[in-house]
Amino acid sequence: MGCKYSKKVINKVPGYEEPIVLASQTPCEYPSSAVNVSEVEALYELYKKLSNSIIADGLIHREEFQLALFRNKNKRNLFADRIFDLFDIKKNGVIEFGEFVRSLGVFHPDASMEDKIKFAFRLYDLRQTGYIEREELKEMVLALLHESDLVLSDDIVESIVDKTFSDADTKGDGRIDQDEWKAFVSKHPSLIKNMTLPYLKDITLAFPSFVVNSDVDDADVCV
Repeated sequence: MGCKYSKKVINKVPGYEEPIVLASQTPCEYPSSAVNVSEVEALYELYKKLSNSIIADGLIHREEFQLALFRNKNKRNLFADRIFDLFDIKKNGVIEFGEFVRSLGVFHPDASMEDKIKFAFRLYDLRQTGYIEREELKEMVLALLHESDLVLSDDIVESIVDKTFSDADTKGDGRIDQDEWKAFVSKHPSLIKNMTLPYLKDITLAFPSFVVNSDVDDADVCV
């Protein structure tokens, strides 16, 4: 659209980290979920768009995260809140660029199933006890139903929760530990189908203007 910028002169958002550094680092919690440099660069373009959608400060706030998920900043949902909380690694109420890339990496199609299962477990472990309890499972089921605009009777919801919990809680101790969760999801992989975002594989096609030929350091790029 006529805009030009130099590869060496880019307005950085607060908490910016160099793409080459982010791509080369091994995330401590999800070691196999790293993305390549071009993908990180494209994610930066997406991040800038999201982080300035409501509050123009270069940081993703909860309302902006809600807007990105639901196209409505006022539609609160436990499921979305939990994802935001896990992305907010520093627990300072906003998602910085580095947090965005590191956390989103687990949703990449090339991320391992183990990483996705681990992230999903933390998602359901609402009270962060290291276990998923029945009430936590019920809360998440209700949140997912609400997100899908599905209305089920209390009896059906209770039946779903009871069946799921009894199948997963193989030790019969009233809680689901990480090993039980891994075994349960391995039998029912559809439970974490939302943990994969196919478009991340083609993110450089969605935001191609940021990916510059490495042989031209000072090239002007039209967007």
